[in-house]
Amino acid sequence: MAEYILKTEGLCKDFIGLRAIDNLNIAVNKGDVHGLIGPNGSGKSTFFNVVSGVLSATSGKVYFDSLDITELKPHIIARMGMCRTFQAGKLAPNLSVLENVMIGAHSHTKNDILGTFLHAPFTTSRQEKKIKKTALECLDLVGLVDRADRFAGDLVWVERQLVQIARAMIAEPKLLLMDEPTGGMGAEESVKVDKFIKKIRDELGTTIIVVAHDMNLVIGISDKITCINFGKKICEGTPEQIQKDPDVLEAYLGKE
Repeated sequence: MAEYILKTEGLCKDFIGLRAIDNLNIAVNKGDVHGLIGPNGSGKSTFFNVVSGVLSATSGKVYFDSLDITELKPHIIARMGMCRTFQAGKLAPNLSVLENVMIGAHSHTKNDILGTFLHAPFTTSRQEKKIKKTALECLDLVGLVDRADRFAGDLVWVERQLVQIARAMIAEPKLLLMDEPTGGMGAEESVKVDKFIKKIRDELGTTIIVVAHDMNLVIGISDKITCINFGKKICEGTPEQIQKDPDVLEAYLGKE
């Protein structure tokens, strides 16, 4: 029997005059790459925001690692082991690449992360040394260790996306939510991200949910795919099943 790391039951999210998530039931198996697809405005990013605690659910339940997290705040959910990246790479441009990644360890530090950095000149705390070492390992994982000392504001778009992933990985998440990880990338760059996502799953055992418009990416990396439209699940299955499903084809291509 499959063991779920994330499960939603009857999940709904309403905005004024709009139901963005409509009675959505999704179960994500531990150790899987789970694709979440759908046309623009189908509710994918809203789903990420609700399960990560950024937005509160109107109704329904969210379970993470068998615990009810429906009412929990984002920082508590992050401490439990759920991390995410964002569609628009949100980095601190005036900090170095290394410092941007180190910030991702805030949910697992004993003290305030700023207190770790803002110590007396020429001194380095034991905690900072440990975080720095792990941050460099994460940058090496995404192939950017040679850019560790550059300002984040000097990076090109692809590099910013990879720094986001490294920043999420420093917290050693059980579940990583990836929002358009190949957005703005060419085919060659997308292949690198494809290999990296598989590496996270296979070598680190991290469960990943990927939201992407890049169907080649989703089909190539996913163990299971859920397709939603207007906030409702219209199909779920293996990549092979999804490619042949008439409801999926209609959602993306429209009726003949």
